[in-house]
Amino acid sequence: MIVTTVTIHVKKENVNDFIKASIENHRNSIKEPGNLRFDILQSIENETQFTYYEAYLNEEAVKQHKDTSHYKLWKETVEPWMEIPRTGKPHRVIAPADAASWK
Repeated sequence: MIVTTVTIHVKKENVNDFIKASIENHRNSIKEPGNLRFDILQSIENETQFTYYEAYLNEEAVKQHKDTSHYKLWKETVEPWMEIPRTGKPHRVIAPADAASWK
């Protein structure tokens, strides 16, 4: 399993639109067969900072996610709203080790 945390800084004037676009991306991403989690978090201390927590079964599922039309639409829509380019950090899952524990 692979978890990626993505940090996104959004321009203040685009926060509400970013949230709407991200919720739509979330709704479609959780339907993907290789998706285990797709959480969108907003910082309490800084309303313009978001963290995505994305868990997939394997690298192939991550690649398939990036090839979906909903991901491509989200990326194209929200990139102009970002204060700085987003950063993603992949992680190896230690626990829970069983994919069935994730859903």
